Amino acid sequence: MAVTGRPADRWINHWRAGLAAVPEEVWRRTDCEVLILADNRLTEVSGALGGLRRLHTLDLGHNALTALPAEIGALAGGLTRYLYVHDNRLAALPDALCRLDRLAYLNAGDNPLGRLPEGLGAMAGLVELRVQRAELSALPASVGRLRRLRELWLGGNALTALPDGVAQLAQLRVLELRDNALPGVPGVLRGLPRLRWLDLRGNGITELPAWLGALPALEKLDLRWNAVADTAAPVRALRERGCVVLT
Repeated sequence: MAVTGRPADRWINHWRAGLAAVPEEVWRRTDCEVLILADNRLTEVSGALGGLRRLHTLDLGHNALTALPAEIGALAGGLTRYLYVHDNRLAALPDALCRLDRLAYLNAGDNPLGRLPEGLGAMAGLVELRVQRAELSALPASVGRLRRLRELWLGGNALTALPDGVAQLAQLRVLELRDNALPGVPGVLRGLPRLRWLDLRGNGITELPAWLGALPALEKLDLRWNAVADTAAPVRALRERGCVVLT
């Protein structure tokens, strides 16, 4: 099958091409900057991926991958924009992934991961991280080293708490925690100066801490499908200053 794309842009686009395997000629395109293999029937990706050193965007989403090659770590110099590996069958993310220290966006959601690599904090370039519906019961402590992170999407997991390091995410604007098992609002959120949108829908929250009403940048708080009173003092305090609170 011929590779489709725009040579001037150095794109290879095999979206919804019915592929069960990646065409070998793809691995010979070492000038490629964007590789889209989403919505196919891929079960594996060759270690030859590591030879595409100019890639800045890679989309492997919506396939049937059970693992990522360790050679993905060889893309550290170029893979700086987007990496999509969501909606596959990945049981783990390779430790080599953490070498991608300039990557800005990672979506690894909708995989039965169970855990994230302990070295996740080495991915210092991350601005947005999406790991929804990934069977997570905890986050690695190193998440607090992601100091550039602005959006963190963790809905549909089994989290009961957040690590202390989350308090160091001073750039965080969006935190999505819906449909987890949090018994209360995590105290580590107390000092996040730029948090604008907090989604806590569908947890086990029954009481709200007083400090929640004083989060300085909060613009929207979603508390639906919790047993929280609409008249709680923090809810009133937030609404009085113009924050949208859904209960």
